[in-house]
Amino acid sequence: QVQLVESGGGSVQAGGSLTLSCTASKNAASMGWFRQAPGKEREGVASMRDRREYYADSVKGRFTVSRDNAKLELYLQMSNLTPEDTGMYYCAARAGYPRDPLSDNDYLHWGQGILVTVSS
Repeated sequence: QVQLVESGGGSVQAGGSLTLSCTASKNAASMGWFRQAPGKEREGVASMRDRREYYADSVKGRFTVSRDNAKLELYLQMSNLTPEDTGMYYCAARAGYPRDPLSDNDYLHWGQGILVTVSS
């Protein structure tokens, strides 16, 4: 079991920035960020497998994922936010490597989620 705790959520205006953090109880080979907006399916946002980064097309150029292995933390730097970025953001992890780094079906451990609200 891997325990994950997200932090850094909040409310910002469109065009603003926000950084999310995820602290894990132990190291995991693959970690990622997912989000779910009201009435929509959960989608992959960004993830890391080893040192490789993966991004959804909707956030490329605006979001940056990184991790600090010594601190067992994963980060998501978000900039130029839009109302479409609003939703619950979840940190996820798994041992080994997922077939699709942005598929939530391939991640076994999840945090409770943290709310991000972007107003227009």
